[in-house]
Order: sequence, then structure tokens, then C-alpha cells
Amino acid sequence: MSHPSASIEIDAPIEVVWSVMLDASSYGEWNPFIERAETADPPAVGNPIVLHVRWANGKTTRSPERINEVSPPTDGAACLAYVYEGLPSKLGLVRGIRFQRLTALGEGRTRYDTVEEFSGPLVPFAGPGRVADGFRRHAEGLKARAESLV
Repeated sequence: MSHPSASIEIDAPIEVVWSVMLDASSYGEWNPFIERAETADPPAVGNPIVLHVRWANGKTTRSPERINEVSPPTDGAACLAYVYEGLPSKLGLVRGIRFQRLTALGEGRTRYDTVEEFSGPLVPFAGPGRVADGFRRHAEGLKARAESLV
């Protein structure tokens, strides 16, 4: 699996879900996968972002990234994306770009889809299965947080 992903439908308008996604300072309150995200507020293209990740087994790591897309809700769609910038990426061993996309479903509902597009010779050792598990936990937390706000 070189493209771990997760999807979920959320009973909240796209604007509410988007605001939760961009409120990086509140991630620790609802996100079981990314406990903290260090970046400028509001997130903007070109900004570094350091993700403090908690794996399902309780171990933690830091993931340096750079935001490369912030497309707010327009015509029923939105996207936040960032590129992995850790040492394995600099050495060409593991590259990754994570997309988080929102689609308005109508009647105040939103679909959240996320995928990490990995490439490089050491991808199998990067733990794509555990990343997929983290994305699932992230999606469930995002759903709970956004739904609690409406």
C-alpha cells in the first residue's frame, strides 16, 4: 500500500469542517493522530508545518512538512495539502504528499477524503499501513469535532 487513505461523511457544512481543519492550534483537543501541528496561523502555501504524530501503539514522532495547497471551500470543494520534508525525503528514499479534500454533499453534509501519495524505494519501511490507521483515526476525530459544532 503506497497510497494510504481514509474517507468519512460528516454531518456538518463544508465551511465548518474546513474551519476545524485549519485550526491547527486545536488539534490536540480532537485529533488522536496528529496531536499538535506547529504552523503559522492561518496556514498558508509555503509555510512549514511540523506534525506531532501519535501512532496507534502510543509511540510518537515529528513529521516536518511544507504546505503546498490551501484551497478554501469554493463550488462545493476544498483542499489542504502538504509535502513531507524529512531526511528520507531529502535523500530521495521516501517522498510523500498528503491531500485532505472536502466535498459538499448538500443538506449540510460533507465528505472528507485524505490520501498520502508515497514514492521512493523505502516506502514499505515508512509504515503505510500505520499511516492509513492514523488517517482513519484523524477522520473520525474530525467528524466528531465538526459535528459537535453544529
